[in-house]
Amino acid sequence: MPARRTELEQIVRTLESWERGSATEGERRSAEWIAARLRELGYQPKVEEESAHGTYWWPMAGLSAIAAGAGLLGRRFVGTLGGALAAFGLWDELGLWRGYWTRALLPKRSTWNVHAVAGDPDADRTVAIVTHHDAAHTGAIFDFTLIRWYARTFPDLLEKGRKWPGLNWATFAGPALVAAGSLLGLHRMRRTGALMSLTSVGTLLDVARSPVVPGANDNLSAVAAMLEVARALREEPVEGLRVLLVAPGSEESFEEGFSAFVDRHAHELPKDRTDFIVLDTVGSPHLILLEGEGMLVRRPYDAALKDAIAAAAGDAGVAIVREHWLSFASDSLVGLRKGYRTATIASFDDCKLPTNYHQMTDVADNLDWDTVEAAATVTEATVRRLARR
Repeated sequence: MPARRTELEQIVRTLESWERGSATEGERRSAEWIAARLRELGYQPKVEEESAHGTYWWPMAGLSAIAAGAGLLGRRFVGTLGGALAAFGLWDELGLWRGYWTRALLPKRSTWNVHAVAGDPDADRTVAIVTHHDAAHTGAIFDFTLIRWYARTFPDLLEKGRKWPGLNWATFAGPALVAAGSLLGLHRMRRTGALMSLTSVGTLLDVARSPVVPGANDNLSAVAAMLEVARALREEPVEGLRVLLVAPGSEESFEEGFSAFVDRHAHELPKDRTDFIVLDTVGSPHLILLEGEGMLVRRPYDAALKDAIAAAAGDAGVAIVREHWLSFASDSLVGLRKGYRTATIASFDDCKLPTNYHQMTDVADNLDWDTVEAAATVTEATVRRLARR
């Protein structure tokens, strides 16, 4: 156990030592480092370059600005059209419907995905273990002081809660109110929507100017857990199941890296024989098996895959919490939108929040290493259970 813990810590501390914003040189460097570690374990990883914009704040701020301007002009046609256009664009962005039109005119950079094949390379069925390696920008919106006060003040309500309210509903609601208020001639509604959209612009610009966090919990904890599973599968291989070890980039810019990975490899990932298990932010005190996710619309994960993970956790003697939903998005949303069986293993603290989420305090010293080890144990046990099935 001490050797395993030392290995996990070394992975996280090494990768957090440089900045890894989405679609940046630091992200490329982390991809190459993960690939090198996989080679040391005896795998033949590939690093693939894809095109990505690398942010979510610029497309969302631009759409919100269109709505704000249209609402403030006070013209019925302009307000209706501008608000509707912005609302539709934000729906596309936040739901990962991915018509790509919202980013068509934005600059593109390179993002970097790493993957390697473990298990039985000739097997008919595939399970992909997915852990993004880029890091997020911080910002004032990620100060959860008020939410933590609520959690401490109303513990009974916290216990009953299964999902925190989605922050992005306010961003979407602004343009929707502009459009509806303009169409119906309800000036107060239109002005309220314009003010909400202006607030969204300010919030997003604050994120744009804020630094990139170290990202130890989100998501180097999961990278370390995946590499531990890779080591275990090398020492004791499984038969009858192909295992893909995937570390996408640009997750923090709304899952651009993994979306590109699935598009590139769709021909070898048949939907009826492929499962995605996403590990995301597994360094908080309590390991959780999420029920589903969505920034606007709640989408459940595959029930059978969730049950298999829960059963594997039971077999391994690892406690895992269920019944909770993610009000943001992870790489799992790509799998859901593209029709794959998908599930997410994550973690939260006593306030049901990921520890140090998108904050500069997200460093290795603040990780719960027992949970990181537990995530690796449950993932390995799930892979072996799926192979037996």
